[in-house]
Parts: sequence; structure tokens; C-alpha cells
Amino acid sequence: MTALPTVYLARHGETEWTVAGKHTGRTDIPLTARGEEDGRKLGARLAGFSFARVWTSPAVRARRTCELAGYGAVAQPEPDLWEWDYGEYEGLTSAAIRSARPGWRLFTDGCPRGESPADVAARADRVIERVRAAGGDALLYSSGHISRVLAARWLGLDASAGGLFTLGTGALCILGYDHDLSEPVIRLWNDRSHLGP
Repeated sequence: MTALPTVYLARHGETEWTVAGKHTGRTDIPLTARGEEDGRKLGARLAGFSFARVWTSPAVRARRTCELAGYGAVAQPEPDLWEWDYGEYEGLTSAAIRSARPGWRLFTDGCPRGESPADVAARADRVIERVRAAGGDALLYSSGHISRVLAARWLGLDASAGGLFTLGTGALCILGYDHDLSEPVIRLWNDRSHLGP
């Protein structure tokens, strides 16, 4: 029996805006010094693994994490891995958004002049199609909210289910299958053990 392909999903390292809790969609924020260390530690965690394909979001924070982990030379940019386009909410915290729009939830409401959950789900679906056609294990570097939608769509769930997952910076997740390709599962989620205390 042929081994079932596995998808390794890595969130970029820490940035000033992730520390502050600001929505960072298309603003190209660099990694902090700790974020750079996150990338190196991800590389140590993934040492010895080989991948049929490596893709990274075009965002500098994801590309740099990928480079620091040792996969920059083989990674290809994938525009569908860009973080959620937050539109008018770019750079704001959830608390600031809810002070003006009580009850707002990203994964159900989306962002004015940005993307809806359906828009992000469509991008996630395209990424899933590509990784399933990769012919082996794949490694993806991206951001928190798109990764959470990607996991939900991997399982065949609505994009809103992404709101049920939490995902820290520098985290590693593994998407795979149980018995066969008809049974997608999450094998590992939000693992940050390689980052230390």
C-alpha cells in the first residue's frame, strides 16, 4: 500500500503586530528577533524531512520563516496562502473592532472592503487541490487565520469552523488521512513544543 501524503503546515514566527494582537493581512510586517528564532527552531524540528513540494505565502514574515527553517531555496510562492485580507480592519485588534461593531466574528462576518469567509475558503480549497496533486508530502508556510480556514476545509467543514482552532506563531500542524483519502484528519495541531518555554 502506498503511503498517504501528509501536509505540514507552519505558521510564521512572531512579529510586532502578532504580539500586539493586530490583524495583519496584507501589511508586510517583518519578524521580530524572537520570530527569527522561531524560524530556526522550526527548521530544527523539520530536519531530516523531505517534501515533494514546499509553498510559502508571499508575505515577508512567512517567506523569512521558511528561509530560516532551511527551505527557502526550494519553496515556491503561493498567492492563495496570503493571510486573510482584513480590509478596513487591517492593523486593528479584535477588541477595537468589536467596540465599533459589537458581536463581530471574523470567521462568520468577514471584513468590510476585505475578504468574506467564502473568499478565504475558496483560496484554501485551491491550496488543498494543489497539495493533493503534489505527489507526496507538502510543507506550507503561512499565517494564522488562513491556516485555520485551510484546516477546516481540509476536514470538509465550513470556513466558520476555523474559528474553533487556535494557532500560535511558530506553530507546526500536520494534516493527513486516517485509513484512506476519503478520511482527512488533523494529525497534529498548534504544536509549539520546539519553541521551548
